[in-house]
Amino acid sequence: MFNENSYNEKMLKSLEIFSKELSSLRTGRANSSMLDLVKVDVYGQKMPINQLATITTPEARMINIQVWDLNNVNLIDSSIKKSELGLNPQIDGQLIRLPVPDLSEERRNEIKKMVKSMGEKCKVSIRNIRREANDELKKLLKLKDISEDDEKKFEKKIQTLTDKNIKLIDEKVELKEKEIMTI
Repeated sequence: MFNENSYNEKMLKSLEIFSKELSSLRTGRANSSMLDLVKVDVYGQKMPINQLATITTPEARMINIQVWDLNNVNLIDSSIKKSELGLNPQIDGQLIRLPVPDLSEERRNEIKKMVKSMGEKCKVSIRNIRREANDELKKLLKLKDISEDDEKKFEKKIQTLTDKNIKLIDEKVELKEKEIMTI
């Protein structure tokens, strides 16, 4: 029997990943989740900074990274410099300070483009899940496990889910763009 819930869960998972990517994008304010996508090559594996240090935002334009192991300070520093965040770390012993400068108009527009492209990728993955569901429906119909009426009913449900999720993506993109363009 066809289970539309499994496809709904896959779509929600795509949305969740998209939301996490969005929160890691840099806006004008300091935000510890900006560092979520920065991985540090340490102990023979790539680890997120929050597993190597305590990250705080003492003020709107500053992120402090209190590194637990002195040996990791330079590794974290170089990982941040290599990332696309455009931040310049300042090292003070085991404390790394990350001043978050105002975004230039050019940088804001670059980030807006990134948000749009991330939104498009998420929409594509939602549509791929829809296609996967429809393929399964066709297979079940061919095997006579479901009737044509059931196939149509499930296709409609999947399409409704798809439309709902794509609308959510558009809303998130729009919100993030507003946040980026707000000075």
